[in-house]
Amino acid sequence: MRLVFAMLAALAVFGFSHGASFAQSQPAAAAPTPPPEKVQQLLHLLNDPEVKTWLEARPAAPSAAAQDAASVENDVTDVEARIRGHIGRVVDAFFRLPQEFANASDVISRDVNSGRPGVVLAILVVLIGVGYGAEWLFRRLLRRVRGAETSASEQPLRLVSDLIPLVVFTLASAGLFLAFQWPPLLRKVVVTLLLAFIVFRFIRTMARLLLEPDATASESRHRLVDIDDAGARFWYLRVQLLAGIFMLGWAIASLMPRLGFSPDAALAIAYLFGLGLLAVAIETVWHSPARQSAPSPVKTWLRTFFLVILWLVWVAGFVGILWVGIYALVLPSAVSGVGRIAERLAGRSEGTTLFATIRNVLIVRGARAVLIALAVAWLAYIWQLRAEAMGGNPTLERVVVGLLNGIIILLFADLLWQLSKALINHHMERAEHTGGTSEEVARRGRLRTLLPIFRNALAVFIAVVAVLTILSGMGVAIGPLIAGAGIFGVAIGFGSQTLVKDVLSGVFFMLDDAFRVGEYIQSGSYKGTVEGFSLRSVRLRHQRGPIFTVPFGQLGAVQNMSRDWVIEKMTLTVTYDSDVELARKLVKKIGQQLAEDPEFAASTLQPLKMQGVDSFGDSGIVLRMKLMTKPGEQFGIKRKALVMIKKAFDENNIKLATPMVQVSGGADDAAAAAARETLRKQKLAEVAAATAE
Repeated sequence: MRLVFAMLAALAVFGFSHGASFAQSQPAAAAPTPPPEKVQQLLHLLNDPEVKTWLEARPAAPSAAAQDAASVENDVTDVEARIRGHIGRVVDAFFRLPQEFANASDVISRDVNSGRPGVVLAILVVLIGVGYGAEWLFRRLLRRVRGAETSASEQPLRLVSDLIPLVVFTLASAGLFLAFQWPPLLRKVVVTLLLAFIVFRFIRTMARLLLEPDATASESRHRLVDIDDAGARFWYLRVQLLAGIFMLGWAIASLMPRLGFSPDAALAIAYLFGLGLLAVAIETVWHSPARQSAPSPVKTWLRTFFLVILWLVWVAGFVGILWVGIYALVLPSAVSGVGRIAERLAGRSEGTTLFATIRNVLIVRGARAVLIALAVAWLAYIWQLRAEAMGGNPTLERVVVGLLNGIIILLFADLLWQLSKALINHHMERAEHTGGTSEEVARRGRLRTLLPIFRNALAVFIAVVAVLTILSGMGVAIGPLIAGAGIFGVAIGFGSQTLVKDVLSGVFFMLDDAFRVGEYIQSGSYKGTVEGFSLRSVRLRHQRGPIFTVPFGQLGAVQNMSRDWVIEKMTLTVTYDSDVELARKLVKKIGQQLAEDPEFAASTLQPLKMQGVDSFGDSGIVLRMKLMTKPGEQFGIKRKALVMIKKAFDENNIKLATPMVQVSGGADDAAAAAARETLRKQKLAEVAAATAE
């Protein structure tokens, strides 16, 4: 009210001063309109000395920072008061338990047992007995049908043979109870206790299947969990203890309000069962096989302290924070363990087919994704994501829901990426195989070139879509983000023209199929075998070992030396007195022998042959030969051919010419030189005639 009155006073003062200045600015002929009577009374009050003194003495309004500090202080005070009130109600409920137990016994005697003590216990004994009997008959029938027990290596069959009898137990016991009409409260009590017992048996069965505590030395090799026999027995016992205490506490705490107990009394009993869970958890931490093999007192004390803190947080009433702490303690190990179990299951069904690849990815990644998704769903249920539960704050609700949905989106994106990567890797492994026709080889080379680039682009696309979807779910407008990214991209393009040039050049090189992984190329001063690509560069391995990383924009014209075929040309110089025709026949024969050789037959496209006389040199006749092979195979064939030619020429008295320098010092030497020159010309004429023929 003080703030409102001050605002009205300020408004009146502003209006009065503004009206006075406006009246002075008008002509004298225009007479001002007198204010209404109520305004005159307000002005009269404002001119009163007592009112002025009161207004001057009024404290100023608090600042925004002071208001925020006061708000935080009020929130802390409210939380403290809520904790004190919650704990106080639970403590009071402990002292009221004798009276509440007396009231509950009257309700049980009147509405549950109908005046006959032990009815619930008798019904449970009969139902459990009928269930076990049906389960025994089913196991015996199953054993007779199969003829023998399932071995440990037949894990899927063991899973079915152990879970189906539990289903038979559930159907027999629950079906027998539901076949009759019972009082509502009796039905609720029996169904709750029976459900707790069935869930406990299910957890116990799954623990036995995973841990196999009674397995022999040969059977333990097939255990899904990588653990020794002592560790398997240790964890099997602890899992039973934890499951038994939890399910019994849940059943009793959920039935207590229906039996006349107050909600605070039910919470008090639940906290007592929580103490039992805490004791078992601490005992597990201190006696776990991992601690016995590698003792670490600091970690053990930290884990113990963390467990105690979690129980205190639960007692304080922060159930959401309790589950977050439990997730932080258990979820990483659970996800890792589930992943290892799924990998072992997938490893038992190894395969190289596309279906086997997809199945293994779905088993391993899907198991982890399902576990995390269930944890997120349970956390959302615990937090009760509704506007009423969040105090009517839609912004907080949208952010929390967006975060939880974001986890699910990330799980889906990870599963999609793992599937895509597995498919791409599968096709790349198939492309590594050798053999086949030239078209198949070219196709495999193109796959090895394009699939890595496609894999990187797909990873970026999935990540961007996932992030944008998460932001959209949290209420962030992604339209301006996309538009801003476009403008930012244009600015980056202007500032990084070289990078843009490299990327675009790489795109066009890929579209033109200029080179592939494994091909030998040369561009300017760079040459080598293509080993891989990135978005802006190519890696070339030189034949001597160094690797060149060349941006696509610097490649320019590319000389590909690994496509289709290659022609290798060779020259030999023989002396002028050699028989050229005999040399031609020998070279042709050697080419045919190489073409028929199993080592070189597949690589030879056209056999070695002599094209004829290339020129007349200073020291002999230059013979020209050529050979067509597959790319990269010409070097071995050439070396083998040269060795065979040398041997054949030696056997047929065909000499390879060597450069010689003759120094002449007299008339006899000049005459001898002239005679040799004449002989050379005659030999050349004979060779020309033979070639013409």
